[in-house]
Amino acid sequence: MGGPASPAAPGSAVAAAVVAILSQLCGAAFLYAILKADGGWEVTGLLTLLGLGFFLLERYPAMGDFVTASLARVPLVTMATAAIVVLGFPFLVGSNTYILHLLIVAQLYAVLALALNFQLGSANIPNFATGASYGIGAYVSALLALNFGMSFWLTLPIAALAATLFGFIIGVPSMRTRDTYLALVTIAFGVVVQQLLNNFEWTGGPNGLVGIPAPSLFGHSFASPLEVFGWKLPSQANFYYLSAALVVVAIVTAQRLHRSRIGLAWNALRADEIAAKAQGINVAWYKVLAFAVDAFLAAFAGTIYAFYISYISPDNFTFLVSVTIMTMVIVGGMDNIFGVIVGAFLLTILPEKLRAFSDYRLLFFGVVVIGFLMIRPQGLFPQRLRQYGAHR
Repeated sequence: MGGPASPAAPGSAVAAAVVAILSQLCGAAFLYAILKADGGWEVTGLLTLLGLGFFLLERYPAMGDFVTASLARVPLVTMATAAIVVLGFPFLVGSNTYILHLLIVAQLYAVLALALNFQLGSANIPNFATGASYGIGAYVSALLALNFGMSFWLTLPIAALAATLFGFIIGVPSMRTRDTYLALVTIAFGVVVQQLLNNFEWTGGPNGLVGIPAPSLFGHSFASPLEVFGWKLPSQANFYYLSAALVVVAIVTAQRLHRSRIGLAWNALRADEIAAKAQGINVAWYKVLAFAVDAFLAAFAGTIYAFYISYISPDNFTFLVSVTIMTMVIVGGMDNIFGVIVGAFLLTILPEKLRAFSDYRLLFFGVVVIGFLMIRPQGLFPQRLRQYGAHR
């Protein structure tokens, strides 16, 4: 006999579609509100509201399960709503280039966080060299464009391959270490890369590289305003849509890898490396592969950043960048794609919005991060148990 309906299972497809649409619109409305917030009290109020929301999710987990089930039940509605929100955001923002800039940086950091999530979240491999991979992608593409006149679209895959090679170079010697020692090795690699960028003359040294040309597509320069159906958007809108496309690629890659044998092997390493080895899993290979995938995606983000800013220096790719990315993964929720993206957006936008607190900005930022971790110790959106086979 059938029991009462589970709170995680919506009664009908129509109800699921309504919940999916409303939940995404509420998220978009909150993002718009915090981006538009100007004073310290406005930001504080919005953060309090966000904290209350996560407190309710922690207290009543069935609410989160219900929304998640609704989103999964109507995937076409979910994707269509997300696409409309992403495509329409620049029109909603209008000529506010500052907000567009924050969104571009947040999307690039979301890609970096998703890249690190393959290691830290899926395989429990601490890597403090993601910032170095990010920098390698930026510098390789910028040098190719400045010295050889290559287009952005050609430098993109070359930079990714160069960073992937760097990932293998880090990964192979790192296989002889574990846990804390592995983290120290990645820290050392990151510091070495930054020092090399800082001291080589052909990288511009501490002055960096200036005058990186803006990319163009079908004759349209990304340095020019974007006109869509009579609407004239700032030039930042070009990079906004480019960054959004990269986020989509990163999400699809993350989902495909998570559902594949590779993702299963990474999860086995996270659970128990010795047991994984006993089951015939090539531990060393899958660890190195995690380093390579992280570097590959990070290089894409670095290339877009270099051509967007048109100026890069070693100070853009310090050890602090790697720590920030790792914090985004931990706060958002390890091995949870949506959680990682939320963590990236939150920790990118918050430092800018907390400037109203002047000298106490970093202190307040730290208090906010600690507060969210106290409310949700496993991250804002904790990892979910892997599901095998068909399910209703």
